[in-house]
Amino acid sequence: MPFKDFIDYLTLEKNYSAHTITAYQRDLESFLAFASETYDYNTIKEVNYSVIRSWIVSLVDSGITNRSVNRKVSSLKTYYKFLLKTKQIEVNPLLKHKALKTSKKLQVPFSEKEIEDVLQLLDETKDFEGVRNKLIVELFYSTGMRRAELVHLKMNDVSVAQGTIKVLGKRNKERIIPLLPSVTETIKAYLQQRSQLEKIKDETYFFLSLKGVKIYETLVYRIINSYFSKASEKVKKSPHILRHSFATHLLNEGADLNAVKELLGHSSLASTQVYTHNSIATLKEVYKKSHPRNSK
Repeated sequence: MPFKDFIDYLTLEKNYSAHTITAYQRDLESFLAFASETYDYNTIKEVNYSVIRSWIVSLVDSGITNRSVNRKVSSLKTYYKFLLKTKQIEVNPLLKHKALKTSKKLQVPFSEKEIEDVLQLLDETKDFEGVRNKLIVELFYSTGMRRAELVHLKMNDVSVAQGTIKVLGKRNKERIIPLLPSVTETIKAYLQQRSQLEKIKDETYFFLSLKGVKIYETLVYRIINSYFSKASEKVKKSPHILRHSFATHLLNEGADLNAVKELLGHSSLASTQVYTHNSIATLKEVYKKSHPRNSK
């Protein structure tokens, strides 16, 4: 397998997710193909910056965004750092490279009313899929978890008794998130419906399809997009916008930035600060007293 040592390093030492590792490998293979076809290189180790710059120009010319180009170059940069660490090269050709300028993407959160409207729509359906879909919306909005984190939730990650949920985030980092009482009630209703499915194939996983198998990310996206299309005119309607809404609404109600960082599972405060574009009120009690749905 190409770049096997590097892939092993990302998997075993860095604990990167399978999705991230696949992206790294794809980026490296793409660059190697370019270097081989255009400059007749057989290995990335011998490539100089002029070749990399030529690749960057070709990527920009192909029409992909500067943000995507920067991500691909970041994969290459990480690989060169690995080669330096393992003493396979002496100089990182990307050492002085400056990332392309990108415009900040403004993620417009759903309003509290839009979320309430969707939850009212979901209240109208009491069958398995209706209750499951309502719980998906509630969990995104009340915990701020990522779509992949929700899909991979396991039965033993959810504790109704303790009112908490355990989330396995990026780089296999676990975090515990408190649950609002209203969400706990929906969990109970979902588990009741889940227990009545004719056949359950994926017992371990929390969220299932009607056929008793683990749900998948595309289905979750479709659920969110479908319901919010009925309540919102915003261009982007995705699970990530619900995560964005969670953080924005908490901060607007006065929640501490560090507390929101922990709830989101961010590794640095800089990642959380993107949600501070709205004015933040004076610090109040964290999470439960801050969350707009706590009084419901």
